Amino acid sequence: MNKSDLSRIIEMAWEDRTPFDAIETQFGLNEQAVKKLMRSNLKHSAYKNWRKRVTGRVTKHKAKRGFEVGRHKSYDQNKIK
Repeated sequence: MNKSDLSRIIEMAWEDRTPFDAIETQFGLNEQAVKKLMRSNLKHSAYKNWRKRVTGRVTKHKAKRGFEVGRHKSYDQNKIK
């Protein structure tokens, strides 16, 4: 795995609205593999904070979501050139 992929996986794991399923689809890593990757690439305190943050979070688990996956789109996104 190259540095940019590793960086993107860590970024996606920290994002609240990105489910583990999206990481698995894009990079082939299931939730357990992401946890292992995060543990080995973050400082211990950062890993503990991340685990505390994602444990039980509805948006990180596709099966627990009550809404469809969508992206936020600013009202003026298409106006910016």
